[in-house]
Amino acid sequence: MSGGWQAWQVHEGEVRPLAELPVEPPGGFVWIAIERDELSAHFATLQSRLAHWCGAPLLDLHVSDLLNEQLPSHFANTQAYDLMVLQRLAGSGEALQLDTRALGFAVYANVLLSVHPAGCPLLAHFAERLPQWCAQDSGQLANRLPVSTDELMLRMANQLVDSYLALRRRLGPEFGALQQALIDTQRPFRDWARLLAARDMLQRLQELCEDQQAAVQEWLDALAEWPPGEGPPEQESLRVRGRDLLEHIERVLSHTRRLAASTESAVQMHYAALGHRTNSIMRVLTALTAVFLPLNLITGIFGMNFDALPLIHSSTGFWVAFGLMATIALGLLWWFRRRRYLGSS
Repeated sequence: MSGGWQAWQVHEGEVRPLAELPVEPPGGFVWIAIERDELSAHFATLQSRLAHWCGAPLLDLHVSDLLNEQLPSHFANTQAYDLMVLQRLAGSGEALQLDTRALGFAVYANVLLSVHPAGCPLLAHFAERLPQWCAQDSGQLANRLPVSTDELMLRMANQLVDSYLALRRRLGPEFGALQQALIDTQRPFRDWARLLAARDMLQRLQELCEDQQAAVQEWLDALAEWPPGEGPPEQESLRVRGRDLLEHIERVLSHTRRLAASTESAVQMHYAALGHRTNSIMRVLTALTAVFLPLNLITGIFGMNFDALPLIHSSTGFWVAFGLMATIALGLLWWFRRRRYLGSS
């Protein structure tokens, strides 16, 4: 197919690209991948094929969800299909800038419709891997060909979440540098705008992971509600893959929470260090004030306008007063030093 959308038929261990959507429902299942900008242009054809193949076209509300590239991750289901929307990283170059686009799945029993943002690497990855899985050992669970639309959707969702796991390696050095700058007492920290952007990014990443976690959990709950014997044959395998996907999301969420906690601790340590430095400066200034206070008292006494003060007319009066003041000053400095009022504590 051309014009921003592609389709494959998976049947009896083989993958066959479809140049056009057949009128009659094909065997196995069909994966239709379309870019979001092209969905409106081919909407009528898709709806007619879904109605003929599956007996239920997409609801208007779900079509609006698939067209919204900033829609939060969520899950919805009908009697004919499930709707899963997950937020995919858009590959921003800055570690502290989180740019995401919604990736939507309409999962029928024999049709998987995935709506991608333009230039989605996930679409290119699976379009390349599907034929390769046909040639690999089918005994390897991770590499065998998907046998259902749900399994293929889970594999793409797992690849999507793995990009968040890779993001952790970029976030670690960035937040480590910010935390080191916060607790560096030799250089004042001034990059508050970057710190606020980092905290906002962590909060948004946490919200994204929580939405994804809730969506996958709702999908698992819907899978468990199938009556015995009526669910998909690979139900237990799907449940295992779903729990594995939840575990990956939880790892990202736990890492995000640890980063947020350590950054908050670094901010508290920064203010504690500032307070300690301020207290040290005030302690030194107070001690110096206390040293010069008796000296000011002595000079004030000898500066009074009286003629009969002691030592006023003596040739040694200045040296006696100077020696007294020096002795008092040195004695106070020695005392404050001993009591750790001056210097490091």
